[in-house]
Amino acid sequence: MIKVVTLLTRKPGMSREAFIEHYETHHRKIGEKYLSGFAVKYQRRYLTVADAANHAPTELPFDVLMEIWFPDQPTMEAAMALIASESAQEEIVADEERLFDRDLIRSYTVEEYESEMPATELGT
Repeated sequence: MIKVVTLLTRKPGMSREAFIEHYETHHRKIGEKYLSGFAVKYQRRYLTVADAANHAPTELPFDVLMEIWFPDQPTMEAAMALIASESAQEEIVADEERLFDRDLIRSYTVEEYESEMPATELGT
């Protein structure tokens, strides 16, 4: 399994609520259009500053952590080739310009490790 993580920042002057509304009602559908048949999961995680996290900044460096899982490298490459096509880029970029600060978009592939955590009395 291969995961691509993209950090996205909303366009300056756009409220968090308007950003999420547009992403979830419009932009995600563009993603689904091009990822269908390739990705096994497409998820958006919208960030907020955690009150309990004493180390958290008051301003976030990005607004959403977008994750896409692919079953393998060839499938990811095929999806990326489709997304890179001229017609797909016209549609994607036009909507990104309405929604994101495109200069701040960052994408990475992720190698994950997971810990098995034992249950505690509080956690049972």
